[in-house]
Amino acid sequence: MKDAVLIKSYQNGISLLLNPESSFEEIVEEVSSKFAESKGFFGNAKMALSIDGRKLNDAEQLKLVDAIRSHSDIQIVCVVGKDEETEQYFIKALEQMDRHFSKDDEDGRFYKGTLKNNQMIETGQSIVILGDVYPGCAVISAHDIIVLGGLYGEAYAGANGEDGHYVAALEMSPEKLKIGDFKYKSSKPARWGIKPKIQPQIAYVRDDRVVLESLTKELLGAF
Repeated sequence: MKDAVLIKSYQNGISLLLNPESSFEEIVEEVSSKFAESKGFFGNAKMALSIDGRKLNDAEQLKLVDAIRSHSDIQIVCVVGKDEETEQYFIKALEQMDRHFSKDDEDGRFYKGTLKNNQMIETGQSIVILGDVYPGCAVISAHDIIVLGGLYGEAYAGANGEDGHYVAALEMSPEKLKIGDFKYKSSKPARWGIKPKIQPQIAYVRDDRVVLESLTKELLGAF
């Protein structure tokens, strides 16, 4: 029986070759198992990820990234296309991401720019996005997420499983939003491209559900 997933590692990236005959559930299970077994080998390296062999939608890509994150210490900073599966291509992708980041400190980091074209950011710190997060893009943080622009894609705060984290944005219209183990999905379609009156909002967990409220200095100070 052929493997559901073959993993090829580079100095700056990981390539997943998916067996098109395997079910997606089998692929996720094997990704989880293989990365758990190789956790010590990869360490906490920052990696670009490419996926080949099977066309995945955005939700499936995120599920694979989450499987890697949950079973290893790897930080997937971006998902790259399959134009060139070479070490130089991974280096170029990571350099493009690094140019947007300010220097890290103990509390968090900043990303300068808008996320688009299915970009994804994952960090073990709190993060401030100085721009918009377009549909199809995702921000994953072990702590808090602040978007100084519009959040129209996906956001996952508290990815380390701890309580008390939040997502805040100047314009809150996410495709999907998750804080810790609690999910929120807006009933309204994302309104990116439309410029309504800016209404900053914050999402946090209250009574075991994610709630959205207008962002005030007093409310933000409670976290």
